[in-house]
Amino acid sequence: GGLRYANELVALIRDEFPSLGIAVAGYPETHHEAPSPELDLANLKRKVDVGADVVITQLFYNNDDFFRFHDRCRALGIRQPIVPGLLPVTNFAQIQRITSLCGAKLPADFVRRLESAGDDADAQFAIGVEFATRQTQALIDADVPGIHFYVLNRSEATAEVLSNVQVSR
Repeated sequence: GGLRYANELVALIRDEFPSLGIAVAGYPETHHEAPSPELDLANLKRKVDVGADVVITQLFYNNDDFFRFHDRCRALGIRQPIVPGLLPVTNFAQIQRITSLCGAKLPADFVRRLESAGDDADAQFAIGVEFATRQTQALIDADVPGIHFYVLNRSEATAEVLSNVQVSR
């Protein structure tokens, strides 16, 4: 009959392939289909409890959303690493479509800056890279366990962000 929920898939993979690492999705701003933030977090806890090794978040643009999510996970007993997922903005119209589909919010000041670029693709790219650089640096400075970049088959912005950030070893 197939699997109905993600936690069932995690349990199946853990049972069939015990040495395989399993990453699951987490939603700092709550999954757009979840009836409530509490139920969304309970679903994540089920995935973790049956064998997930790491949580990678959906994209977000306000680090405070990530930190609140992290704290709520820890309060619920989720101890696995929580890795922030970032998507550098390279095109304003594209990110508006993406965030409308997943429920992520763009900060108003960021939107204003992107709008001020008009149809200038290079300016939108530069604004997006600058924003993603600041967001990434703040997460690194907060000692997150890693960062997952969503690149959508276009790595130029991520490469530029990575060249801009300071990472101590």
